[in-house]
Order: sequence, then structure tokens, then C-alpha cells
Amino acid sequence: MFEPKDRNTLHQDMLSNIAKDYDKTEGSFIYDVTKSTGIELEKVYQDMGEVVQKIGIDNLSGDELAQRINERTGIARKPATKAVGTLNVIGNGTITEGALFETGTGIKFTAIETKEVNGNGTIAVICTESGIAGNVPANQITFMPVTIAGIDAVYNMEPTSGGFEAEADEELLERYYERIRVPATSGNKAQYKSWAKEVPGVGDARVISLWNGDNTVKVIIINADMQPIDTGTSPNLVEEVQQYLDPLDEQGNPGGAGEGIAPIGALVTVASVTGKQINIAFTAVKDAAYTDEEIRQNVENSIVQYLKEIAFAEAHVSYAKIGSLILNSEGIQDYSNLLVNGGTSNVSVGEEEVAVLGVVTLA
Repeated sequence: MFEPKDRNTLHQDMLSNIAKDYDKTEGSFIYDVTKSTGIELEKVYQDMGEVVQKIGIDNLSGDELAQRINERTGIARKPATKAVGTLNVIGNGTITEGALFETGTGIKFTAIETKEVNGNGTIAVICTESGIAGNVPANQITFMPVTIAGIDAVYNMEPTSGGFEAEADEELLERYYERIRVPATSGNKAQYKSWAKEVPGVGDARVISLWNGDNTVKVIIINADMQPIDTGTSPNLVEEVQQYLDPLDEQGNPGGAGEGIAPIGALVTVASVTGKQINIAFTAVKDAAYTDEEIRQNVENSIVQYLKEIAFAEAHVSYAKIGSLILNSEGIQDYSNLLVNGGTSNVSVGEEEVAVLGVVTLA
């Protein structure tokens, strides 16, 4: 067992190992030499302590954690992804691949295709930076930093989506422990789950075996925000996972040809989890220091976090837990008449569902 030592302890240890025949009193040559040596050795012990700490993988972070996990299991940290969307275009002209568009806050998008516009049309775009910053609301991408001949205006009718941050240390460590504690091998359920979670943007997966007959496998995925997949985005995360596991054939059916990572003969269907809306209504005793909107936002934030935590982990939304979260939200002194989806009991969540917050009504 490693035991750290400070300079004074090291100094005394060295002095005790020197024969009594020598002068070891303070100010003597031996005393001063061993004292300075103890100071330097203290730094060595500090470095050794850091090394010992890093033996435990839970004590690592950042690149060190990613490197250790990759060395042990081959699992790599999922990179950040870029948000994508579609712009409505008004005018007469040609938009070339790489054309630049921008929001009022300076978030830039580029065209990922070349297209001629006559009167009006659409163009697919991708954010120039990775991460959630690229997920912007509708009608925000309205500027063209570089004028495009004949194009009068652009705007995004729908929000952009698909931008996720790089996998956090906690999520990477979770995948590591899943790999070593639940052996994924020979195409078992654990392996399909592990494969699906390797795709950037996938937060978790649930595997249903023999769901549609022999050799069929259904993989239900949820995004990195523990929300249903926005199937309107391009590229589509469901399609990416499908392509990775088992590319569809020309008729749009699972191929089973072993052209993906799934074994030959396995007919894999990938689908997004379905959102089950959770509506909440209650009578609140409010703190006068908060506005109704602030109170509502605090309650919503607490419940959204709870729903993320139980996604794919719990088969119901707890009525009691919702009450506890409301009571502990800033601006709430007490509450009564709580209804969750119109009732006063737990709300079940199906195998292919995830709970998402609907409407929060305060009285």
C-alpha cells in the first residue's frame, strides 16, 4: 500500500539510517544534505501519489480516461456532431455547396448540396461548428454573409437539430462498465445495445429479440439528450444506426446479409423510441419572490432532468417523485391537487416509449 511522505518524515528517515558515529545535529553537513534531499523526494512522492490514483479508472478524466478505456476495450469516445436542417430560399439563382448562411447571433451554416432555385426552394445545411450550439429555433438562419446572386432571402422554417456535444466522461465510463460487466458477445442483446451506442448521437438503446419472427431483432434508440429521435433531420440518426448494424436492401427491408456489423442472417430493424407525454397540473403555494413563469420553469427543469434519468431505466413515472420534485423547486412553498396525466398514480411507460414532459399547469 502506497503511503505518502512529507519532507520532514523523509528527512528523519534518512537521518535514522545514518550511523551515530557521524554528526547529525542541526546545521551539520549531513543534516543539511539530507534535509534538501527530503525536499526533493517529497516532490517524487507527490508524483507517485498521482500515478497511484490513476490506477483506478474512476479517477481519470478527459484524454487519459478515453485512452485507458480504448486500450482496454477498444471503445472510443463518441465525437461531437453537427446540427443539420433545411433552409427555405426565395429568389432566382444557384446555391453552391459550401455557401454560407448565418443566424443573428453568428452561428454559421453551410450548404451541403448545390441547387438551382427558381422563385423558391429548399437547401440542406449543416452547422460549421459541432455541438448543441447549432441546434437553433425556427426562423433564426436569415443572413447571408456572402451575397449570392439572385437570392433574396433565406430562413429555416423548422429548428435545426442533431448537434450533440462529445460524449461526456460519465457516459463514456458507463459504456465501459456495461462492456466489462455485461459481456457483449456472439450477437447477444448486450452486443446489439453496445453497437448501437457506438454511433455518435445515440444516448441509449433497447433490444427486442425475435420481435417479428425468427432471426429478427428490433433496436430502439434514444438520442444523447434522452429524447426521441427527430426523424425529420438529415442525416437521420435512425438511418445511421440501421446502416451500421444491418443496411436495408433495395426494397427497404432489413438485409441480413452481414454487410453491417450484425451477424449474417440477423434481420435488424432500427427505430426511434416514441415519446409519451407527461402532463402535470397542481395547485401551488407560491413564494412571492418568484414570478409564475420562473416557478413554472424551475418545476419543468427539475422534471425534465428526472425524466432523462429514468429513460430506458424505469417502466413508470413515479407520481410520488413528481410531487417531491415540485416541492423542492425554487418558488414552491407547498402544493396540492397534483394530477399526472389526469390521475393520482404512477404512469406506465411502454417498452418502446420514453417519458417526455408535456404541459405543466399551475393554479
